[in-house]
Amino acid sequence: MKVGLFGGTFDPIHSGHLLPVQAVRRELGLERVIYLPTAIPPHKPQRELAPAFARYAMVELALLAEEGLYASEFELTPGRPAYTVDTLEHYRRLLPDAELHLLIGADSFLDLVHWRRFADIAALARLVVLARPGFLLEPGALPPSLAELVRGGGVTVLSERPVDVSSTRLRELFSRGERPPAGWLPELVLDYIQKYDLYR
Repeated sequence: MKVGLFGGTFDPIHSGHLLPVQAVRRELGLERVIYLPTAIPPHKPQRELAPAFARYAMVELALLAEEGLYASEFELTPGRPAYTVDTLEHYRRLLPDAELHLLIGADSFLDLVHWRRFADIAALARLVVLARPGFLLEPGALPPSLAELVRGGGVTVLSERPVDVSSTRLRELFSRGERPPAGWLPELVLDYIQKYDLYR
């Protein structure tokens, strides 16, 4: 069984978090992809976020109609950061026979050497790098440790066309009371944000 794990703040979740992942799921034959909204991201400790359980609720709403995509509350750890290596070890214990694939954006991949127990992350799961607007992964420009991972076959870099929408842009629109363009995020998520006035 092949299982994908996809963590993030999802503040809010949008089409750029959904369409590429469905494409990856089909291309790599993943049985399921588990989204892991993070309460306190270690790399963004000071950033003000929408409440963790509101972000989790938005992920659940976004995935309701998405085949093979599921949400997990495992990284909703109040008061402390959630580290990817701990999540991978948890799923290795939970699914000992599964082939784990860690889905990360190109920006996160470039920063991976600074993550806690970076080498263990690469040993616990196959890395699947998703394209992000503005981030190019030129093999000659990668840090040596990442270049070695790519050469060793432990990384799958996918060239799916990135979806040009970002959570930052959405928060800016919502803060001004503007409605985002159609298709930028699921309607249920839009309704939830507007009902609870999350970004005003």
